[in-house]
Amino acid sequence: MRVCLASTSPARLMLLRQFGIRPLTVAPDVDEEAVIAAVEAAEERVLAPDEHVLLLARRKAADVAARLADDIPDFDGVVIGGDSMFELDGEVLGKPHTAENAVARWHAMRGRTGVLHSGHAVVRLSPRAAPREVHGIAAASVTFASDVTDAEIDAYVASGEPLHVAGAFTVDSLGGAFITRIEGDPSTVVGMSLSMLRDLVRELGVEWTDLWHTVDPSLEAHAAADASGDAMLDTPTLS
Repeated sequence: MRVCLASTSPARLMLLRQFGIRPLTVAPDVDEEAVIAAVEAAEERVLAPDEHVLLLARRKAADVAARLADDIPDFDGVVIGGDSMFELDGEVLGKPHTAENAVARWHAMRGRTGVLHSGHAVVRLSPRAAPREVHGIAAASVTFASDVTDAEIDAYVASGEPLHVAGAFTVDSLGGAFITRIEGDPSTVVGMSLSMLRDLVRELGVEWTDLWHTVDPSLEAHAAADASGDAMLDTPTLS
């Protein structure tokens, strides 16, 4: 059973690896802002956070699944897509991108609780069969320490870690020490709910344990090339 992660997120890749899955990774070709803008314009409303992340997760998985079907017609496995965003007091906090924004976010978040929304989509691909897709949403509340100092915030932002992650924090790296409570599946805060993924793959007739200890054939070929000195990257991707 092959597994493809339709994401360039290091956190999502690390999460799957920690739980016994070493997937092929493919960067989805999805203009996220354009997708959201088009749907909101068509429906004349602002999408709720859970709708937002689910829409993007489905588009990412669909894009990569379609490309795999063309490029690797014998692909027999699942494609996993995901998207996350953080909500605090009804306001959606995406990736801050700049240090100034990240500092402001942390000043607003300390001592408070927000919700991390995570959308999931899984596509079952098999030769000579139509793709099948299932999807779902998970959420987890995150409470930040009230005594995080300005100096700690400045040091954390200077590390660069919070600049390109939803909500400007991580739970599985440097930011974890500033989080006092999580309610819900902790892996949701990392980027994907493993319990949700297990439910989804089982809907597609795949047992979660069948994904354990699998190495995609393309990774095996890559490892062989790496051993001979012909490869430099740890995980190959399709552009």
